[in-house]
Amino acid sequence: MSKKLQKVAYKPVGLLLGIGAGALAGFVFKEVWKLASGDDDAPNATDEDRGWGEVIAAAALQGAIFATVKALVDRGGAAGVRKITGTWPD
Repeated sequence: MSKKLQKVAYKPVGLLLGIGAGALAGFVFKEVWKLASGDDDAPNATDEDRGWGEVIAAAALQGAIFATVKALVDRGGAAGVRKITGTWPD
């Protein structure tokens, strides 16, 4: 399979993996936030009743979880493609 064709073929796979990663990261964040704060809902940046520290902590935790899950899913997807095709996707 040519590199160009392989790149085009991987795009829908990458898109589906990205959607799945977002859903998984959202679930993981909600569960971790519940454990860490005892609250079912994480604060929004515009939530007047929440303090700066809580809002920033929630945002930092959410960002770290999303980045980690995305890296795991992207790396796993690329490794799977290499296992199937014999080459690493670009």
